[in-house]
This record gives sequence, C-alpha cells and structure tokens, in this order.
Amino acid sequence: MEPVIEVGGLTARAGGAMLLDGVAFTVEPGEATALVGPSGSGKTTAALALLGEAAPGVRLTGTVRVSGTQVVDSGGPTGSAAEVRGRVVAYMPQHPAHALNPARRIGSVLTELARLHRPDTEGGRAAAPDHAAAALRTAGLPDTAATRRRFPHQFSGGQRQRVALAQVLACGPRVLVLDEPSTGLDTVARLRLAGELSRLVADGFTLLLLSHDLGLVRAVATRTVLLDRGRVTAAGPTADVLPAQAPPTARVPSAPDGPAAPDAGTAAPVLEARGLSAWLRAGRRGEVLHDVTVGVREGGCTAVVGPSGSGKTLLARCLAGLHERHRGQVAFRGAPLPVLRHRTPRQTRAVQYVWQEVRNSFDERRTVLEQVARTAVRLRGLAPAQAGQQALQMWERLGLTPEHASRHAASLSGGELQRAALARALLAEPDVLICDEITTALDAAGTALVVAEIARLRAERGTAVLWIGHDLALVEQLADDLVVLDAGTVVDSGACDTVLTSPRSETTRLLLRSRHLAAK
Repeated sequence: MEPVIEVGGLTARAGGAMLLDGVAFTVEPGEATALVGPSGSGKTTAALALLGEAAPGVRLTGTVRVSGTQVVDSGGPTGSAAEVRGRVVAYMPQHPAHALNPARRIGSVLTELARLHRPDTEGGRAAAPDHAAAALRTAGLPDTAATRRRFPHQFSGGQRQRVALAQVLACGPRVLVLDEPSTGLDTVARLRLAGELSRLVADGFTLLLLSHDLGLVRAVATRTVLLDRGRVTAAGPTADVLPAQAPPTARVPSAPDGPAAPDAGTAAPVLEARGLSAWLRAGRRGEVLHDVTVGVREGGCTAVVGPSGSGKTLLARCLAGLHERHRGQVAFRGAPLPVLRHRTPRQTRAVQYVWQEVRNSFDERRTVLEQVARTAVRLRGLAPAQAGQQALQMWERLGLTPEHASRHAASLSGGELQRAALARALLAEPDVLICDEITTALDAAGTALVVAEIARLRAERGTAVLWIGHDLALVEQLADDLVVLDAGTVVDSGACDTVLTSPRSETTRLLLRSRHLAAK
C-alpha cells in the first residue's frame, strides 16, 4: 500500500532560524507512527506542514503529500491543502486552548464540525448530532446533555485534551495527528488513553503521535521517527529507535549551601488555604472544591496530585487570586490574601502562578524575552536594561539560547514557552511559586533544568513551591508534603514519603498501581 503521508526535504525557516532541515519520513495507512524528540526539535512544525499550515513568520519548502494530494511544494503550502484538512487529516494541538472556542458550548461545536466535514456520510447532515455523540464517547467523555452544555473553561486541563480529541474525531478524518495527547492526564488516564488510541488504529485510523511520553509511544506506535534540532536522526520500528527503558526522571540536584529550612512541624505556612470551597457558576452551582485545606512552608514544596478533573487547577487559581467564586480562608504569612484584582503590588509579586497552557499569555507583537524582562520592571522597579540582563541570565539557566531571545511566541515550541513562562514568574523573585503541570511539554533534559532552578531558589531564597503534577516519580523527589485530591476533596495528605508508602485512600493506591503498570 502507498504511504498515506509522504514528507521529503521539508525545510522550515523563521527569520534566520532553521526549524526543519531536510526532514523526510513516511506514515503507512492503518498504523501508528510516533514523532519524538527534544523540546524545540521541530515536531509541531512538521505536524502542521501536513495540513499545509505553519506558524506566522515560518516559511515552508519541500514536499508533503497526504493521500496523494500535494499540500507543500517548493513554493510552500499549495492551494490543494484545504482539500485534506478535517476530512482527510485532522490535527489536535498540544494546548487545547488553541482548538477550543471559549464562547461556545462544546456540543454545538462538535455538531457543527460534523456537518461541515461529513456532509456526504451515511445520514448526511442530519446525522451530525450522532457523529458528535460518538466523538465524545470515543474521546473518553460522557455523552450527556450536561457535558455537551459545558464551556471549555468548565473542564480540567486533562478533560480539555479529550474535548480537543473529540473535535478532531467529529470531522471524520482518516489520519489523526495528535500533539502531546497525554498532556494533563494522570497515570490512570494515560493508560486508558493508550488503549483508546490502539483501538482507533484497530478501527482503521492512521495516527501520527507527537509525544515526550515514551511509555505511550511504546504502547501505541509501530514506527518512530526521532527529530533533533530539525533533522531526522533515526527512523524505524519503535523498539529499535527508542531505548529498551525510558530515561530516568530528572533527579533533584544537591541543594547549594544556604539557610536551613524551618522545621516542618513548627513553621507556619507562607501560603495557606483553609476550608476552601469553589464553584464554577453563580449561585454556588457547579461546586468543584469541597472544604480543601493546603499549605506550603518557606523553602518547602507541597505537591498536589489527583485524577484529571479532581480540582487541582481550580485550587491553584484560587490561591493565585484568579478564581473569585469561592469561600474559605486564603492567607499569605498569616494575613488574609484577597483576589488578584484587589492585591497590592507586594502581594502580586509575592505569589506567582505558572500554568500549563501558556502560549496565549504571550503577546505576539513583542519578543518573548521582552515580556519576561517586563516582570522585573513592573514588579521590582528595575531599569529595562538591568531587567533584560537578568531575564537573559534566567533564560539561559533554563536551557534557552540567546538565539531564542529574538523570537516571538509563535516560533517557540510548547516546551520552550513553558520555560519562558517560568522565567517570567521567577523574575518577580516571589515568596511562593505555584507550578501547574509546568514540565508536561519538556523532555528529561528540560525537566532537569527546571528542577535544578527550583531547587536553587528554594535553598538560596527560601522560595516556597506548590507543585501540581501527575508525574509521581518527580513529585516524590521534589515534595516534602503531598495532598491527594479526588472529586474536589482531600482524600490523603501528609509527608510525601508517608502518603506514597502508606496510602490511606483508594485514589492514591490506584495512582500508584497505574504508575507501576505504565513503567513496564
């Protein structure tokens, strides 16, 4: 059979930067192929080229054919590219915010996509609601009226990934291009996703999977293409391209000499929530958090874990002052901490939040480094030149090169933008750093740099860290204390080692079991 995707000599340039350099690979019909590589290696740029698309300022040349249709040639994207989008090949971006309309309920969007891209299928346009319902079920979401009536912001990060997948499926494509589909999913959900993707392949779909999750790649992909710095460095059967075992999770480096951390049993929390309940709609409708208590001490790290949709991000938003529909106490150094719009500049600087989906938080009209430096100007009163120098130093410690400094957000990868967002928060020199899944788009090397910088700040400045994540191995290395959420309720809490070795709740035990299964 002819390959459904044929890429040859694909080159992508953004200004003077070479994003892809002569990339070539094929994808066979009815198989799952993985495209893997470090953050910034060009995976997303290559995936978008399959639709004849590129980020603003990116120029494509080379050859890309999808189901026999030329979508890129020596002159760039062709006029035929529009013929394959949606009905032949559909793309799910890494960050669902790029695919979901915040002003529309998901049910109406799914139905509209089915009508637009599948008018000639059995049942015609009248069958669009049935296609939308099937897409929801296949993506692992309940096909209920309540689900269809929700807006994107009323789902967790992991659930939004599934909504984005449902949108792709509603189009009825033959080829699915999935960019980091396991982002934001807990270990249980990642195992379930692997089974669902394997079933899609068994049902005749062709998959191109972009992922740092090598466990998912091994479970799903028949063939793997390895990219590094925009070039293909290996391609072939997955078992041959990837090592027999996943690389170890980045280790926390030894902390440099600094002030001793306060005794965990006596130190008062720097940031604390007590009896926190939060809801999504007016009138206390859609309550998500129920009487949650959590705190983090100076120089310490408290991790919050739990299944996708358990309320972790909403908890982080309440602490950051971004979600106002809540009751309970939020305190900074023992004093009440108001919502963000009522915080003083000192309070704003003291508590910084880095969230998972960061691309939309950067202005496309200015370079990313300019925006990172702006934090030190606005919150610390530094002169622009001094702020720029400090921003570049932080930038380089996190593995971003001076060449990246001249780029805008559109020409940086998801992993590069995650590190830029962290640098932006750290330029405020906060007392508390809230990290919401900030390593999901990073490879092991990038994760190690992030972890090293956080360890340095904890030791040297006494920065307190509230860490939200699904990687239990990383949590175990980072956290002093651990809080497990399920359905918006604390089901386990205490010293991290104690919770992980002697879990009290079935939720914690399930997360631990799925972690061990995923490692096999």
